[in-house]
Amino acid sequence: MTKTLAAAAVAATMAVSMGACAATNPFGLVYQNAIAKNEPGKVNIHPVTYNLHGLKIAANVYTPAGYDAKKSYPAIVIAHPNGGVKEQVAGLFAERLAGKGYITIAADAAYQGASEGEPRHTDKPQFRTEDIWGMTDYISTYPGVDANRLGAFGICGGGGYTLNAVKADKRIKAVATLSMFNSGEVRRNGYINSGLDTIQARLKEAAEARQKEVTGGEISISGNVDFDKLTDDDIAKIPTDLYREGMQYYGRTHRHPNSTFAYTTSSLMDLMSWDARNQIELINVPLLMIAGDKADSLYMTEEAFKLATGTKDKELFKIPGATHIQTYYVPEYVNQSVDKLTAFFGRTLK
Repeated sequence: MTKTLAAAAVAATMAVSMGACAATNPFGLVYQNAIAKNEPGKVNIHPVTYNLHGLKIAANVYTPAGYDAKKSYPAIVIAHPNGGVKEQVAGLFAERLAGKGYITIAADAAYQGASEGEPRHTDKPQFRTEDIWGMTDYISTYPGVDANRLGAFGICGGGGYTLNAVKADKRIKAVATLSMFNSGEVRRNGYINSGLDTIQARLKEAAEARQKEVTGGEISISGNVDFDKLTDDDIAKIPTDLYREGMQYYGRTHRHPNSTFAYTTSSLMDLMSWDARNQIELINVPLLMIAGDKADSLYMTEEAFKLATGTKDKELFKIPGATHIQTYYVPEYVNQSVDKLTAFFGRTLK
């Protein structure tokens, strides 16, 4: 109870400070204590763009203190959550890991955030997987990066897609996830299997939405939330921790104009027929999965971890007292994750 109240107090304080940060940070970063200017001898941020299958991808590269392009550094690609953008939790961990000596990259997914792609808010597993491969392409040739020491880290939905990416991409030598969210499982079965009786109806709706795109160019959107109209009472009534606290995080404390829960309804055809656990045994590199032990999303991490039989070097670390969203910003929980990630990548990306 004490930790829960403490987390709530932190969130309340951040509601004001992060709102101000979003408006004033020159890089648009909305996490606490975010870098505001590049200074010699400190972690620096470098906004970049690159081409991925004809689309311009927007990303931030973070370099360690004292970065020297003539030296050799390990690098980590970081995939953001569903609905998230690079300026939120992905950027926080990118900056913190750069502080530990890694060159890191966090990019907006294609069709989302500041990256190109139409229709907007397309959310398909194959595209999100390509996003991770694209980050790997880019960072592997970045000045100072040792292409033989590449790691991948995915958060929430980005965690599920990162697992998928690493199944095939053997350039990546170690993989970690935080609060992993299996987008296919949830879009198909509902959160905590709450939608099993509506699977076929929702698939039909998705197929009809795709047909409308083909015949009339009409784009149907699902999951959209108007944060300006969402009241605190509305949020309080949400029964699951992930979605209740997610509304606070994305709509209040760490709000960013490019961040949205919306996705094209036709994307469900791809999402509902996909699963991050499929062929997960193809992962044969070291694996670290981190999640809060109070998270109602924990079951997805545990399911994937159990099935990841292709590697013997694996660890499931549960953060005591943490829920899913709290792992994104509560300093105590972030510090524990950074410590675990630093030790893990330090050992596996030598």
